[in-house]
Amino acid sequence: MISSCSRLNTIEFLIKSSQHLQVSPIVKYSAFSFFADRFLPSLPPFIKGASSLNWLLQPVTESTLQLFVLISIWISSKIHDSKPLSVASLKFLADNSINEQHFTNRNFLEAVCKQIHWEVLFMQVLNFEIGTANIAFSFLDELWIQIKGVAKVGELINFEACMEIMDLLYEKEETAFLYRSPHSLAASILVISTFHIAISMLQIILYKILLLESCHILLQVVSYVMTVPKQKWEFPVLAWVNFAASCKEEDIIKMATEILKHVLEPC
Repeated sequence: MISSCSRLNTIEFLIKSSQHLQVSPIVKYSAFSFFADRFLPSLPPFIKGASSLNWLLQPVTESTLQLFVLISIWISSKIHDSKPLSVASLKFLADNSINEQHFTNRNFLEAVCKQIHWEVLFMQVLNFEIGTANIAFSFLDELWIQIKGVAKVGELINFEACMEIMDLLYEKEETAFLYRSPHSLAASILVISTFHIAISMLQIILYKILLLESCHILLQVVSYVMTVPKQKWEFPVLAWVNFAASCKEEDIIKMATEILKHVLEPC
């Protein structure tokens, strides 16, 4: 019912809207969970049902989906923010981003009523399941905080890169299913991030070696590689993540391999 193109466009709209509204990561990824993990899969059976509101979803246009993206961000903000997003900020974004939708109104009070109406519909599709404790981002953030407390490598992890991987997995329809296993997904992304650090360090070292003309300096570099980096990078990340996330090591390796296959494939 919802084409792959429309799905991708709405996922990208969620990312851009989160940036425009400057929401926190937990708000963004809770909204992702509401919209991509729950709303989209639940929408077809809901439309086939006998709900008195499902006529509003006939047909489901891309503009309608974009409206529900904003609703998901709004609900998430109300859960996590002490000062949630205002209707005015959402209306301004909708007015400038969404065509042919029911949220733009000349009368602000009418806009508020419309937003509440669509929020109720969104919640009905979700069967009012809006818990956010069991999402991958929360587990990833917790693992990141823990590993920074026990290993030097934790301080070198680029958390922004971790979130970019999460965005990419949502954008690719064939990898969205990975979010059904939030613990394993969070653990796998953390393992990939530490793997990336090690690879980056190796690339720098090899590049420096290629530029060296002095055999004496080359021997110094080799000596350094065999001593200091070994001590710094020997923290057993996979074993630690396996324990901290209560995941099977083979599951983490399998999922990390699947993620890398999609992350590293050419655009």
